[in-house]
Amino acid sequence: MEEKVKVFRTWSSPFPLRVIWALKLKEIEYDTVFEDLSDKSSMLQQYNPVYKKVPVLVHDGNPICESLVILEYVDETWIQYPLMPQDPLHRAKVRFWAKFGDDKVLQSIAFGVLVKEGKEQEEAISEAVDNLKQLEGELEGKKFFGGDKIGALDLALGWIAYYVGVFEEVIGLKLIHQQNLPLLTQWIHEFGNLGVIKESWPPFDKLVSKFA
Repeated sequence: MEEKVKVFRTWSSPFPLRVIWALKLKEIEYDTVFEDLSDKSSMLQQYNPVYKKVPVLVHDGNPICESLVILEYVDETWIQYPLMPQDPLHRAKVRFWAKFGDDKVLQSIAFGVLVKEGKEQEEAISEAVDNLKQLEGELEGKKFFGGDKIGALDLALGWIAYYVGVFEEVIGLKLIHQQNLPLLTQWIHEFGNLGVIKESWPPFDKLVSKFA
């Protein structure tokens, strides 16, 4: 019997993209359910009664919530194209840097650089760049965070390859460029232009309007 997979998402959130990319890399067929978070469906609230947000993966009627949790579930359920490393130490490092990306990098940009002004924005930019430099160090000697091919950490940090450009357009400043973050700049080019990744990006101008 064929397994049924659904992904609840919004058009603009980067978090469901992690799930979409993982499923596409593993060539798993799925249905998409687009949600309006200002008018959440009863189904979304039923499947994710704790947070009531996206993404939610529903696999044969069983809901799994939180994008990083879903990533590991997908990787353990469908073993083709492994995303997580086999070594426990390396797996722990992936989890650490994925959490760092959400808790430090994204927070410092989306809730710092993007919303602050004047001196507070300058301080937020400095903090954001420092956080990005931490990630830069993880690319030393590698094409992707996963090594020679895309791994779970690339998917977890994948929003950087597109959404930072959106945020830069909104504030009129460059956070990532060849001079200050050469490895991350190259990664953005390599990762962001891969077909399975690139085809999933939301419309750039529409995102700029949303965050402006």
